[in-house]
Amino acid sequence: MESLEKSIEKHIEALNEFTATPNNGTTRLTYSKEDLQARNYIKEQMKELGLEVREDGLGNIFGKLEGSLPDAPSVLVGSHFDSVPNGGAYDGPAGVVAGLEVASLFVKNGLKPQYPLEVFALVEEEGSRFGGGLMGSRGIVGMLNEKDFKELKDKDGISTEEAMKQIGLDPTLPKQRKPETMKAYLELHIEQGPILEEKNIPIGVVDAIVGLAQLEVTIEGQAGHAGTTPMDRRSDSLVTAAQIIAKLPELAIQEGNGSVITTGRLNVFPNGANVIPQKTVFSVDIRSGKEENVQSMIKKTKDLIHSYNGNGIRISYEEQLYIQPKAMNPEVVSLLKEQSAELDIPYCSINSGAGHDAMVFSDYTAAGMVFVPSKNGLSHCPEEWSDARDLAKAVQILYGAAKILTEAE
Repeated sequence: MESLEKSIEKHIEALNEFTATPNNGTTRLTYSKEDLQARNYIKEQMKELGLEVREDGLGNIFGKLEGSLPDAPSVLVGSHFDSVPNGGAYDGPAGVVAGLEVASLFVKNGLKPQYPLEVFALVEEEGSRFGGGLMGSRGIVGMLNEKDFKELKDKDGISTEEAMKQIGLDPTLPKQRKPETMKAYLELHIEQGPILEEKNIPIGVVDAIVGLAQLEVTIEGQAGHAGTTPMDRRSDSLVTAAQIIAKLPELAIQEGNGSVITTGRLNVFPNGANVIPQKTVFSVDIRSGKEENVQSMIKKTKDLIHSYNGNGIRISYEEQLYIQPKAMNPEVVSLLKEQSAELDIPYCSINSGAGHDAMVFSDYTAAGMVFVPSKNGLSHCPEEWSDARDLAKAVQILYGAAKILTEAE
């Protein structure tokens, strides 16, 4: 167990070196230099384990331990390896490391799976560069088609294909994967909330993941001189955005049921201190455990936006992502709980307030997730931390489940 903890810490620390913001959290945007460094490290670890390594036309990484059954579907274990700006070292990479450790235990113990075991390392789960989020998993299952993928651009106007080519990836490779090639998907993730730590329980077995929607709102006004344009002659896009954003939290409060709305990204153009903002673009992230609450908040947000159109202000929006609340596969949930009990590891059932790749895969294969505690409930910040002892317990649970699902001998 101690050697497993040290191995986990070593991998986490190594991946955390690949950041664009040293000493100020992890910033590893998809298809960046740091992405390339991390993917080279991940592929190297996969190869050392003797896995068959490949990348798809999205840049997702797969390390496969072949099974004895011909053309059998794989049991997938992994997570994502991108980050939010100035985020933490554990959100995503902990799950990729868990996949590596599960494969390592298979190899060390000489297990021969009948169904293949595949370690997954997925791109752009956070949506920090190209918006929407869950891009890697959505592309795999066909929720993101080729045309829409090609049209995605970052804030600098760089397309996904251009960015991939800049780090030597091939966007012409196949992206979508047939559901019949996937037997199950297992994901370890940090909780990103306070529940497990407050309960002093090392493992949460996820029953369901909240539904979420993400909108990108564009407000266009008229640029002008900050000193010579009278206040009653202005069409200020940023002032309008501020008025809308200030009213969004009340929509979630009125909805109740744990509903939340967040504006986390805002870009102002031309972004000059003495220029009236001509255009403002901001994100709206909507989440709730019940689909009717998500739908209600989307409608109220759109109604609010439309109410500000006119008087020199033009507003448009794009719905970049919509995913219904997702229940995890009951059989996989039971299997994870059984493994926890057999290993005498305390656990509890938990729902996820954050979106994860598992919610995408849940419509196409049997998906399950385990959470480990987050110190002080913090995530998406440099202070993000989870104990390697808890991560090692989660790896043991996933290893046990993967042994059964792959019918390893």
